[in-house]
Amino acid sequence: MDMYIDRAVCIIFMVLLSSSGFGLAGDIVHEDDVAPKRPGCDNKFVLVKVPIWVNGVQSNEYVGVGGRFGLNLESKEKHANHTRLALADPPDCCRTPKNKLKGEVILVYRGNCSFTTKANAAEEANASAILIINNETELFKMVCEANADLDIKIPAVMLPQDAGENLEGFMGNSTVSVALYSPKRPAVDIAEVFLWLMAVGTILCGSFWSAWTAREAAIEQDKLLKDASEEYLLTEGVGASGFVDINTTSAVLFVVFASCFLVMLYEFMSAKFIVVLVVLFCIGGVEGLQTCFVALLSCFRRFQRAGESYVKVPFFGDVSYLTLAICPFCISFSVLWAKFRHISFAWIGQDILGIALIITVLQIVRVPNLKVGTVLLGCAFLYDIFWVFVSKWWFHESVMIVVARGDKSDEDGIPMLLKIPRMFDPWGGYSVIGFGDIILPGLLVAFSLRYDWLAKKNLRSGYFVWTMAAYCLGLLVTYVALNMMDGHGQPALLYIVPFTLGTFLTLGKKRGDLRVLWTRGEPEWPCPHFRLQPVQ
Repeated sequence: MDMYIDRAVCIIFMVLLSSSGFGLAGDIVHEDDVAPKRPGCDNKFVLVKVPIWVNGVQSNEYVGVGGRFGLNLESKEKHANHTRLALADPPDCCRTPKNKLKGEVILVYRGNCSFTTKANAAEEANASAILIINNETELFKMVCEANADLDIKIPAVMLPQDAGENLEGFMGNSTVSVALYSPKRPAVDIAEVFLWLMAVGTILCGSFWSAWTAREAAIEQDKLLKDASEEYLLTEGVGASGFVDINTTSAVLFVVFASCFLVMLYEFMSAKFIVVLVVLFCIGGVEGLQTCFVALLSCFRRFQRAGESYVKVPFFGDVSYLTLAICPFCISFSVLWAKFRHISFAWIGQDILGIALIITVLQIVRVPNLKVGTVLLGCAFLYDIFWVFVSKWWFHESVMIVVARGDKSDEDGIPMLLKIPRMFDPWGGYSVIGFGDIILPGLLVAFSLRYDWLAKKNLRSGYFVWTMAAYCLGLLVTYVALNMMDGHGQPALLYIVPFTLGTFLTLGKKRGDLRVLWTRGEPEWPCPHFRLQPVQ
């Protein structure tokens, strides 16, 4: 009993921890409604690749950002010319340089005059492009000042301070050339397909496991009810099943606490705080991995006896021998992932731990009826929209996206994400999805399958197939929107919730089951198809 309570507390806490869900691929185009726009000053802030060659040998590659003004860049490297780099004289390029240029790219330093003044001076000196070195390690959006001459026919790109120092060092004794281009993302990356399959497959596994355990419990209770045994009368209504049913109050509080936790992450995000999240994620991952392995191995006769034999362990209560045997492996796996989480293929371990955790949550935490599911997803829908979009008005940036990326730490995002590296994207990065975008709609999908099995619904007359299909479609629309927005972070629940919840509610009303689904959440008890034949 104590083991079940400890497990439920751990899982619910992890659900709260992982509730910041979204779809994100990393911005390559930065729209800005604050920076002024007018003819000649209406470019998007695009990221720019700047590969360099030293004495004809390719060396480093830097990433800059294009200005609001100037000529747009090529999108393909093969169309970008290799052009010699020249250092401006004077270095700030606030007046026409003394250099006698013949189409070189000119390198200048920020300061002493406006960006457009520098660009106009470089164009007058016959430069083919201007690279402006920032006075900080971060990139800065180059906008246009009032009354500026905006008839600028050369590209303008800003590079970070360290890139400028390196380039100037190379130019001392060598010939340096550069190419400027801003590649576009492919319409569809195979990583998004795999991520879609991972999310859908995780919900399918969790839903079938949840429905199977519910059906087994229904069969057992039906037996007890048939025999009218004292055991049933004593166990009826006692929460000893190891499952946790959410109610409307906890559904609302869940979103409130999730918001508070998200703000705390935003305000106190640091490398040390990320370590705390990694430890908590590993604890939840160990629990999820162990639960899934025990359930899977218990299906084989060879392991059934070990799974049904228990020993009392201090602080944990009765624990099966099978659990004790698997636990060291699960702990070792989590520790190894935490230690080597910065290597290139660490995302595989993170996804394994995350999927196991999500499946365990979907099996243990349950939505008892459609009313609770509507409240939970409705609140999560508003939560996602608020912290992705509306939070920009108060914090001047999207709180959820900043937290998920780990912008205020040295880490590559928080661990409560499923992620896959983008395989054919020239900008690299990861396609990711938050745990909340799988768990929250997954709870509704699992409820639909439990109801179908208990009510003896077939695929056509049931709700699971349609709700699952709606989730698949909603997730697909999320990634379509993500690509249409040039990689801007999108709240996945903005698209998923209307599809899944709307489909469920519409079908329930159309078929006349809405009242039962809304309040009771299960067919009349005992279920007719579970009632055993009387003994002759």
